[in-house]
Amino acid sequence: MFTGIIEAVGTVQAVRKAGASSALTLERPKGFDDLKLGDSVAVDGVCLTVSRLDAGSFTADVMHETLERSSLGALRRGSRVNLERALLATGRFGGHIVSGHIDGRGIITRIEQDDNARWYTVEADASILRYVVVKGSVALDGISLTVAKLGPRSLSVSIIPHTAKETTLSSKRVGDTVNIENDVIGKYVERLLTFSEATDKQLAGTTAADTAATTAGIATDKAGSTAGSTGRITAEFLTQNGF
Repeated sequence: MFTGIIEAVGTVQAVRKAGASSALTLERPKGFDDLKLGDSVAVDGVCLTVSRLDAGSFTADVMHETLERSSLGALRRGSRVNLERALLATGRFGGHIVSGHIDGRGIITRIEQDDNARWYTVEADASILRYVVVKGSVALDGISLTVAKLGPRSLSVSIIPHTAKETTLSSKRVGDTVNIENDVIGKYVERLLTFSEATDKQLAGTTAADTAATTAGIATDKAGSTAGSTGRITAEFLTQNGF
């Protein structure tokens, strides 16, 4: 688990592709000397496992699913990435719960300066935006940020100079891609509220991308009665289910 507080910006030293997967070798920044084989490191928000350690560098394997869902497939030698080691039980929880499991990608459509702050507007699919709330948390390229505005097809965040300086956001331009991870709490709440044996069987074998769209219209109680074709939770539904 991570918190979205970036510890360092690292440089990709090598990308070795093998079929639909790859292996990334990155420089080991100052403070990462305690890395061990099997440790988890978030690379631009993607949780990867250290598979090899060398003097001044570490390597992590990236599978096909990860390359398809994130921006890691576009990394090249010299690319700069945000890095965060997994949270220690004794550490400070400075951001929010970040799992390192990317929900999808977004495109930066606008960057604006506002006094000492800088605004970034990111266009994303509805399957991602449905879990975003104003003043809620979102991770962009592994950075824990607060959603300042929400539009029909985009979200906006406002960052302070320190965040721009200590992460790769300062080098991002309009048209660049960012990895997006939604606040995991909302996804679990939706799953619990819409779960039933029938729903579970229906979802078996579907892709992760299909799941959000399917559960949105299915909210079934244990007896098999629905909470409405739109998936809305009503007072009647809650009463019938013991709430």
